[in-house]
Amino acid sequence: MVAAAKLQRHVWRKRAGRFLAEGPNLVEAALRRGLVSEVFATSGALERFGALLDGAPVSVITEKAAKALSETVTPVGLVAVCTLPESSLESVLASEPRLLAVAVGMSEPGNAGTLIRIADAMGADAVVFAGHSVDPYNGKCLRSSAGSIFSLPVVVDPDAAAVVSGIRDSGIEVLATALDASVDIRSADLSARTAWLFGPEAHGLPGDVLALASQRVHIPMRGSAESLNVAAAASICLYESSRAHS
Repeated sequence: MVAAAKLQRHVWRKRAGRFLAEGPNLVEAALRRGLVSEVFATSGALERFGALLDGAPVSVITEKAAKALSETVTPVGLVAVCTLPESSLESVLASEPRLLAVAVGMSEPGNAGTLIRIADAMGADAVVFAGHSVDPYNGKCLRSSAGSIFSLPVVVDPDAAAVVSGIRDSGIEVLATALDASVDIRSADLSARTAWLFGPEAHGLPGDVLALASQRVHIPMRGSAESLNVAAAASICLYESSRAHS
């Protein structure tokens, strides 16, 4: 129990190679993936969600203990200790992916989780967090992904330029959005194997990474907003690629 509570911190997740999944949706998804090593549940949670825990190693805990393991205001009393999946850029590229979402320097866990969910919905083959990005296995990111983090490979690599170079060298076209780009996303040829680059909202993509893009496109906006939230932009880009690949 004490060791599990430490997994709320990134340093302990990295050291132990484990993370916490909270709530029935995430726990069920983690169980399907075979990542769960232990489940902590209150007696009330067992009554409500016992059916989905069939065969899982369950420890019954108090409501107070459940609060200590939870990052939410109103914990449901169900938390699983999970093994971090092993995903690498090399293994992803070896599978010859058609569509990748690459987040560079994304620090907001809500946006990171939403990007994973969007990528899953649009049929992307993997999500890559490159550079100094958020830990995708923190609680807020997991919840924002709505379980999609268990549906596709999620790679973390601190060297953004090397990531993008490796993707390009594998024959994948690297696309990025830019307000000053001359190519409209609606007329761009998106039929090739594609990796989309998404940067942080505040500063955009670093210059050295943007320079590695095969092509820059813009998303036309009729209103007065200066830019789109990164998750909104990702939705449009990945949808257009998914449509071109169908």
